[in-house]
Amino acid sequence: MNKEIKPLHGVWASRWVFILAATGSAVGLGNIWKFPYITGEYGGGAFVLVYLACILVIGIPVMTAEVMLGRRGGLSPIHTMQALAKQAQGRRFWSLIGYMGALAGFLILSFYSVIAGWALYYVFKMPTAFTDATAESVDAVYKGLLADPATLTGMHFIFMVLSMGVVAFGVNRGLERMVRIVMPLLFVLLAVLLGYATTTGHFSEGLAFLFTFEPEKLTAEAVIVAMGHSFFTLSLGLGAIMAYGAYMPKEMMVGGVRKPVSIGSTVLIIALLDTLVALVAGMAIFPIVFANGLEPAAGPGLMFVTLPLAFSQMPMGILFGTLFFVLVVFAAWSSSISLGEPLVAWLVERGWKRVRASILIGVLAFILGMGTVFSFNLYSGEEYQLFGRNFFELVEFLTTNIMLPLGGLLIAIFAGWVMKETHARKELMMKNFKVYLVWRAVLRILAPLAIAVVFLHAFGII
Repeated sequence: MNKEIKPLHGVWASRWVFILAATGSAVGLGNIWKFPYITGEYGGGAFVLVYLACILVIGIPVMTAEVMLGRRGGLSPIHTMQALAKQAQGRRFWSLIGYMGALAGFLILSFYSVIAGWALYYVFKMPTAFTDATAESVDAVYKGLLADPATLTGMHFIFMVLSMGVVAFGVNRGLERMVRIVMPLLFVLLAVLLGYATTTGHFSEGLAFLFTFEPEKLTAEAVIVAMGHSFFTLSLGLGAIMAYGAYMPKEMMVGGVRKPVSIGSTVLIIALLDTLVALVAGMAIFPIVFANGLEPAAGPGLMFVTLPLAFSQMPMGILFGTLFFVLVVFAAWSSSISLGEPLVAWLVERGWKRVRASILIGVLAFILGMGTVFSFNLYSGEEYQLFGRNFFELVEFLTTNIMLPLGGLLIAIFAGWVMKETHARKELMMKNFKVYLVWRAVLRILAPLAIAVVFLHAFGII
């Protein structure tokens, strides 16, 4: 393989564009509702400390490895892993990493688009349906949406077009242009909502829920939850980060001087931004919830029932509630484009035009996503379940509990044990050899063990 191969898809214009793109891939629906909730439930500040430790032990080492593999290969995850396995004189088995990651991203895109469509629906619904709302009327809107396959399909279609439309324009005119605009807007919206939360009179209560140090809540399950979320929040194991890493050049012009682009320091910034967004989201959400005497709840109930009710009962709440769902749509949008990119890039490398490849992947993901749409209405009964799960729950379990951790585990093993050490050191360009040795030891031993624990916990084995 040509060691200095230039991607067919273009390269990021700057290191910060890559940081914004990778952060956009990482920041998603889970940052907005899941992380704040599990932080409060599992010990507040104690959980945050454990989570940060897990980011250091699992997230950052594996993400560094995935970016490194992507930049080394310079192609789609499928072709990158095929080439790197050959270069390392390893078995063709390792190319499975690329196939599984791209497939996982595609499967997640199919149902992610449906769930993101709910947020898109609420952007339009918030100004009209939630004025002087009651708990019953808010709940009725949510249940009515889930029971309406036509509306769910329409929102799913619009969001899929938004996502694959960006991918169709390529790295520089599509992905790069989108993250340059949307990610700064996402940060601004989050700051505005945080400022609004400080006016509720319950800001300290929200901070207490998130950050009060309660070690008695820090059970073994809490530690495993922290490990699992630290892995999933960075979009690891699904090909997106590897694809984005392929568009990351080894050197860039900075102040008229060509300088090497460090993978390690770049990944640190991405992990910091992702964690910061999750924490600020919690600081913005829970004061609003507590200001209205509502109980925080996990999952969609918090985002689509509790928060709309809270916003509807507050001064200027309709405006800020609408802005909140715009924020959610932006977060989901920046994540979804990274889910479709690996397969589109693979088709482009096989001779397809990017627009045609994007349409194909978008259409297939949309059709598969209809299974998720119907899981909430037409096919929600037990007679349509398999292993106690409907279609959506099966696909979600397969991807998040099997394919992603398995992909991350294989990435850690390949980068730590199979890839030639000289190639890894050349790609990482770590100036401090001791830091490199620590990264390699963590990647070879600690990260695989931690991922294995998360994997076994998902099946109730431990």
